Parts: sequence; structure tokens; C-alpha cells
Amino acid sequence: MKARVKWLDNMSFVGESGSGHSVVMDGPPEAGGRNLGIRPMEMLLLGVGGCSSFDVVSILKKSRQHITHCEVQMTAERATSEPKVFTKIHLHFVVEGNNLSESRVKKAVSLSADKYCSASIMMAKTAEITHSFELTPSPAGS
Repeated sequence: MKARVKWLDNMSFVGESGSGHSVVMDGPPEAGGRNLGIRPMEMLLLGVGGCSSFDVVSILKKSRQHITHCEVQMTAERATSEPKVFTKIHLHFVVEGNNLSESRVKKAVSLSADKYCSASIMMAKTAEITHSFELTPSPAGS
């Protein structure tokens, strides 16, 4: 896997992935940025959520669950002194579908947390990571 980050100006950077995608990163005005893009630490948190969501959706599809929506809501806490690493991360999955099995959703979240999600397993080296989920029935006709 390869990537690069190029400085644009002030405290703005563009990250380019090896797969050809780009994202703008910037800092807050009090750090010399112009608030034009996502913060690098926010990107790390989104990486954890994206990785875990990818696993959960994949596992649920393989277990023949009819999911129509999956969202992960994340909260995180950081250390108060440098380096300000994440100390706590909570992922709350909201899974919508028809006739969802609570035990299969629980298993999918658990498998992602304990076995498959490289990002959250790596972040667990410095942060306490917790998970929860809720099931929501799909609206009629979905």
C-alpha cells in the first residue's frame, strides 16, 4: 500500500492514496489552518469506522441478512497531553433491515472488533475500544 501527502499552503495538505483518490486535510484557524478539510486525527477515526463498517456489512451479507442501511456513530476521547492519542473510542452501529437476527448482527460486530478490522485492532493498542448496536426495521416497501 502506498500513499503520499503534499503540502498545499498554510496548514492545508492533500492526501493521495495509491488507488488514486484524494482528500484535503487542514487545521483549525488557531493552528494556522483555514478549516478547508478534515483533520488528520478525524481521518484516523473515520478509518476505524470505515474498516469496521466494511466488515459488518460484508459479514451480514454473507450470513444472508437483508440489510438496507448501516451506519456507525463514533465518539472518541484523546489524551490531554502530547502525544494526544486516542484513549477511548466507541462505535455504535445502527443496522436497518428486514427480519434481522440480533445474534447475527452481534456476531458481525464482534468478529469485526476481535478478528477482522485491522484499523480498530491497531488503535486498540492505545485506546479502549467499545462497541454497541441497535436494529431498526426497514420502512414498509424497502
